[in-house]
Amino acid sequence: MSIPAPHPQSGPSVTDELVAANQEYARAFTDPGMDARPVRKVAVVACMDARLDLHAALGLELGDCHTIRNAGGVVTDDIIRSLTISQRALGTRSVVLIHHTGCGLLNLTEDFRHELELEVGQRPSWAVEAFKDLDQDVRQSIERVRTSPFLPHRDDVRGFVFDVTTGLLREIAPA
Repeated sequence: MSIPAPHPQSGPSVTDELVAANQEYARAFTDPGMDARPVRKVAVVACMDARLDLHAALGLELGDCHTIRNAGGVVTDDIIRSLTISQRALGTRSVVLIHHTGCGLLNLTEDFRHELELEVGQRPSWAVEAFKDLDQDVRQSIERVRTSPFLPHRDDVRGFVFDVTTGLLREIAPA
């Protein structure tokens, strides 16, 4: 299989724009002297959706939390890996799980993997983790955190659905 050639561009790429923005940022940057340990001892697991400004929505400042994001905000093995490091090496004790309305995973199925296999000739090793019921998937994510033997702090685990039209969180009771 050959990798397609990049498309010719008529100007700077998005990555070029981001690097230029970083140069501006770095000009005024001063080291805040923070430790890698979150001040509020919390890890937030959320969807990667670009509409979620987690720091603003939760009233968080730089250094307050670990933010772990993936498609759907689903608790996967890699999320458990990150939470384990967050808790055992960096002192977090609380976990906040956030799914959201209008999530793209509501419209996918595991057929996505099959379609990828047909297109590229290799089946992905990962599950799509698509869902039809936001509340139930939050409950499943809570349960995955609460039953992980790798996490020493499993008591303060709460799950929410963020409404992308109102900005409000709705708490989901565990199963």
